Amino acid sequence: MRKKVVSFLASGRGSNFQAVARKIQSGDISRACLGVLVSDVPDAKALEIARDFGMKAHFVDPRAFASRAAHEKAIVKLLKEANTDLIVAAGYMRILTPYFVREYKNRIINIHPALLPSFPGVHAQKQAFDYGVKITGCTTHFIDEGTDTGPIIMQRAVPVEPDDTAESLAERILKEEHVILPLSVDLFCRDKLEVKGRKVVIK
Repeated sequence: MRKKVVSFLASGRGSNFQAVARKIQSGDISRACLGVLVSDVPDAKALEIARDFGMKAHFVDPRAFASRAAHEKAIVKLLKEANTDLIVAAGYMRILTPYFVREYKNRIINIHPALLPSFPGVHAQKQAFDYGVKITGCTTHFIDEGTDTGPIIMQRAVPVEPDDTAESLAERILKEEHVILPLSVDLFCRDKLEVKGRKVVIK
């Protein structure tokens, strides 16, 4: 069986990207190989990490394009040149347009640091902490045309401790992100995920 090419979008430090890439490189995700990494931030740590993995790493400057669609078309060209089967949005801070989502329908996995549909959007850990919830967590889902509204693949709960700060809570959530994101990628690459309407069935 042909290995699936997994490429990445990242804007920051790249810890979730690194967690998945390590599993692919080690063979723990056995039916995948590394594609390319694309960032919208010139000095994103993820670019350096990608090069350490021997990957092609591209900074595609959104300011160099007349529109979001033109920027995304340049990214899609790079992804297609790499024969990308799956895209992992690992801390990518731009909302993808319907054009991009349609090009890779049910083939873009995002990691979100809350139990969706609660606390979508940015700073989800702080949103949950400030709201006073007792349990939060993280979610992997397929990206659709909304903001953090796509079909949910996996979730992991994280209790909020009495002495937590927003920062300590975020760090404990991140540890669980590093668990469920590689698992979700592995399931996709083994053809174990089927999207039925709003639900993802794990076969």
